[in-house]
Amino acid sequence: MSLSLLSRYAFFAFCVVFTLASLPFLHHEWLWPFTAVTLALSLLGIFDLLQSPHAVRRNYPILGNIRYLVEAIRPEIRQYLLESDSDALPFSRSQRSLVYSRAKNESADKPFGTLVDVYQPGFEFIGHSMRPAPLTDPASFRTIIGGPQCTQPYSASIFNISAMSFGSLSANAIRALNQGAKLGNFAHDTGEGSISSYHRENGGDLTWELGSGYFGCRTADGRFDPERFAAQACTPQVRMIEIKMSQGAKPGHGGILPKHKVTREIAETRGVPMGEDCISPSRHSAFSTPIELMQFIAQLRELSGGKPVGFKFCLGHPWEFMGIAKAMLETGILPDFIVIDGKEGGTGAAPVEFTDHIGAPLREGLLFVHNTLVGLNLRSKIKLGASGKIVSAFDIASVLAIGADWANSARGFMFAIGCIQSQSCHTNKCPTGVATQDTLRQRALVVPDKAQRVFQFHRNTLKALAEMLAAAGLEHPAQLSAKHLVRRMSATEIKLFSQLHVFLKPGELLTGEVNGEFYSRMWQMARADSFEPNEIAAA
Repeated sequence: MSLSLLSRYAFFAFCVVFTLASLPFLHHEWLWPFTAVTLALSLLGIFDLLQSPHAVRRNYPILGNIRYLVEAIRPEIRQYLLESDSDALPFSRSQRSLVYSRAKNESADKPFGTLVDVYQPGFEFIGHSMRPAPLTDPASFRTIIGGPQCTQPYSASIFNISAMSFGSLSANAIRALNQGAKLGNFAHDTGEGSISSYHRENGGDLTWELGSGYFGCRTADGRFDPERFAAQACTPQVRMIEIKMSQGAKPGHGGILPKHKVTREIAETRGVPMGEDCISPSRHSAFSTPIELMQFIAQLRELSGGKPVGFKFCLGHPWEFMGIAKAMLETGILPDFIVIDGKEGGTGAAPVEFTDHIGAPLREGLLFVHNTLVGLNLRSKIKLGASGKIVSAFDIASVLAIGADWANSARGFMFAIGCIQSQSCHTNKCPTGVATQDTLRQRALVVPDKAQRVFQFHRNTLKALAEMLAAAGLEHPAQLSAKHLVRRMSATEIKLFSQLHVFLKPGELLTGEVNGEFYSRMWQMARADSFEPNEIAAA
């Protein structure tokens, strides 16, 4: 017998032999536990030899299971024992610790000095002033959302809860988030799963996200139902309407809530049947061109009684957004706001190819949208939100500096209510009760305690932002601009963001004298009557 064969089957053979040899001596009570263990292992070994899916277990009965056991706990071992404080997977330990500390109202201050390599290319910072400004009350950090065609504008905090649906999140998670939003006077985005009874319990301000499935306002065949929409949109708790064009982590993919997570409550909230996967199509049926999108926005604004209506998207083909901008000019209809989602944003589940290689990062998308609106003299009439891996005051400041009016965070607020980044959102086995419909698992999330943490995370993050602004000589986030944000380019060079990027001048796209071939070319390719490019300009 070869040594290889012996090493593969030796332990299995030992268990079998020990079990058989010990049977005549079972009158010795001390022997029973050992025999029971070897019997169980022997049966496992026999099963390993007979099963077909796993070759390792067939070649290494019993011992081969160690490989799958270690693989199953690898994420936890890596997260808690091996990863450094700066390994972003996708959020670093230092980022998570910052959220946990602020959510618990503990000091997030660090001793001894920075652990960041400030001479590494890509390092970013905000320039400070020789004459710091007086510290401003963070409660004043708000922006009015609602353009000239809106009759019910909304005064929004500059830091809000990003879109996360009931169904993806548990009932207790929704309760805690909305109660925290109520305590802190900021907005809670429903996600495309519509408005559940848990969103209503505590009366926190809601941004109702309307996805391609039209959940909560759909007909039996999945199309938009104006009457059902108006019934919910006109309620006082709904402050804004957001059309979801695409999601940063999986733009162009649509979505799915597996049938094992579709409870009776979810089915009733969304208006879908039980026992089937809940599908969000990859595109809308209510419109198919930029002009039709503008008309849909006008329809929703009228049905909601004049509330702010906008859309969220992750930038893909640049000419498509410019086509929407051309439709604004052609129809005279303007969205009240646009939320730019970055590809670094989160999701319950998505193909790796989409999360890694589809869609533009947040800053590139935000800068492009901001520039386009400036170039059309529309920027002052449309507010911009930004979402995608935002958890700290610096994250907020960095997107405000390049064009955003406010920032949204999803995973940051998930950390605040107990998420430990186990990355099991799609399994219905979330260990902290955040992303599961298992009622026993949900009980672990105590709503009053976690709602207080949501409130404290929001308050302490804006307090840190106020301190950063004061150090920069500013009194309000609206004063931030690209000249305040700095990036290290190399070991010997740093540049202001105002030097790094092209910024269009007001009306530049209208005059045709565009600073930059890229913007000029995309504008020529854009069409108001179609999302397809103008092929003559593209040639």
